[in-house]
Amino acid sequence: MAKYFVVPFLSLIVGLISAAWMTWNNTADIGLVLQMVLTVALLCVLEISLSFDNAVVNATVLKRMDAVWKRRFLTWGIAIAVFGMRFIFPLAIVSIIAHVSLYESLVMSLSKPEEYAQMMLDAHLAVSAFGGAFLLMVFLNYFFSEDKEVHWIGFFEKPAAKMSAFQSIELIIAIGVLMGIYASLPTEDGMTFLVSYLWGIMTYLIVHGISGVLEGGHLSHIKFFSSGFGLFLYLEVLDASFSFDGVVGAFAISNQLVIIMIGLGVGAFFVRGITLYLVEKETLNQFKFLEHGAFYALGVLALFMLLDTFFHFPEWVTALTGACILGTSILWSIYENRKGAAQ
Repeated sequence: MAKYFVVPFLSLIVGLISAAWMTWNNTADIGLVLQMVLTVALLCVLEISLSFDNAVVNATVLKRMDAVWKRRFLTWGIAIAVFGMRFIFPLAIVSIIAHVSLYESLVMSLSKPEEYAQMMLDAHLAVSAFGGAFLLMVFLNYFFSEDKEVHWIGFFEKPAAKMSAFQSIELIIAIGVLMGIYASLPTEDGMTFLVSYLWGIMTYLIVHGISGVLEGGHLSHIKFFSSGFGLFLYLEVLDASFSFDGVVGAFAISNQLVIIMIGLGVGAFFVRGITLYLVEKETLNQFKFLEHGAFYALGVLALFMLLDTFFHFPEWVTALTGACILGTSILWSIYENRKGAAQ
């Protein structure tokens, strides 16, 4: 097990040293150095706790990829996760809101961290609507699937599998959720939510469609466009959607962009390690309801993100809820395994 977490622990050590060195170099204050080190550790724990269900969902997709694309996801994917989502994404958000370049956004994050952090928090509605819509579609697509044979919560999952014959049932439910929330919002917030939510659905449909085309072998004559590329693309967007809430929420803990990138980036390394462990140890086969639990946790995360419009759920609530669902699915799997062995 240790081999899966060698790189994550090395990244943690490097991250803590980097945060301490930068803070000391700028302030020469040992108190601030300790504060930044603790902040990095807290952000790392936040990322892991919010993204454990992400690791399980990633594992369900990763096990279908060939060795080449699996390796690319664990190398290219981590670069995108750390530098793309934890650094470029916050810069892009402020760049769009303030109508400035990415460079000017970077300068603002360094020279006016309080103002920068507030702009990130102000963008929470649009970010949550986009990420919530995408994750909601992923949740609905999993449970409204005729191919799903193993059921955990039968009174919901069995009817849902049968309803999959109703074409576009997932999209109908997602649009229904949109209409319900939009009708309850003031005009300005409603339009922001509407546009972002629709972009979330459109992104899911595009990525899911591309993945389906590639898995069907329609572009197999083009070497790069294998089914693995479609799954890679799907995983990256899924990974990004999981990260939205954590990235924006991190600005409530610290207004230092570099510190946030280090803390969440280290957490992303640990999530990758957990994903690889789950795939190679075939943990999903040992705990047959763990996959179900991860998608239920994903659905709850989507719900929290969408309801954030009315009430902000603290990150610890989101993390604890997901952990409870996953823990219950593991215990239930153990119970079923023992019952099967006894029979």
